[in-house]
Amino acid sequence: MPVSGKVCVVTGAAGGIGKAISEVLFKNGAKVVLLDVDESAGRILMEALNKEDGKDRALFLSCDVQSEEQMKAALETTMKKFGRMDVLCNNAGVLNEDDFEKTVAINLVAVIRGTYLALQHMNKMAGGQGGVIVNISSMAAFKPLPGLPVYSATKSAVNVFTRAMADISARLGYGVRFNALCPALVQTDIFSGLQAKMGPFCQLEGPTREVVDKLGVLSVSQVAESFLQLVTNESKNGDIDLLAANGMTSDQSPQEPK
Repeated sequence: MPVSGKVCVVTGAAGGIGKAISEVLFKNGAKVVLLDVDESAGRILMEALNKEDGKDRALFLSCDVQSEEQMKAALETTMKKFGRMDVLCNNAGVLNEDDFEKTVAINLVAVIRGTYLALQHMNKMAGGQGGVIVNISSMAAFKPLPGLPVYSATKSAVNVFTRAMADISARLGYGVRFNALCPALVQTDIFSGLQAKMGPFCQLEGPTREVVDKLGVLSVSQVAESFLQLVTNESKNGDIDLLAANGMTSDQSPQEPK
């Protein structure tokens, strides 16, 4: 599915992976709705994108993905502004082993909430035009990072949820494809000051850093390009793609036919 002319919503869009994904979507002709709690960075990105072609294809909306009311309002505003919704990228995420409830709320619950709310607009059985939902997961979903049990668990759950929704969509005719992208560690703020974010397991920073060194560190642009493949390649549904510094592979675990 080419993204040119399509309406794409990205959570956690103001920085890091979300910003890179928003930029690559915009570069390829999409209308991009930027959702983030960082109003300053979000508006700066919106203005920078719109300045590129002067067609106001980027829209920033302040939105905390933990709030059903805010997420619902953001998607309704998207529909009023652009008349459709074709792609959702559930990207917003945190790493905080001390505040495990917030980690679960943003990394998992918000992904489920965003998906269900988006389906109200995208589901062909409800009058939508179909589309693609891509969840940004992590390689930690397959090999838990030392000292990061909650973060790793949320990402593992996101992968299972993605597969389950892909199967549901295929069986019920939603017309929406579901995929997940699992990068290794990426050059973003989420892994800066790692030891402080490991909470009760901060003494395991050394082994965690060893994993980082082994896998290598990805740039946000590498992640964004891989994300774009999951959107544009129509054969991708229920795919859980692993992305490391040495390339991308598709997880081949058994699953229902696409």
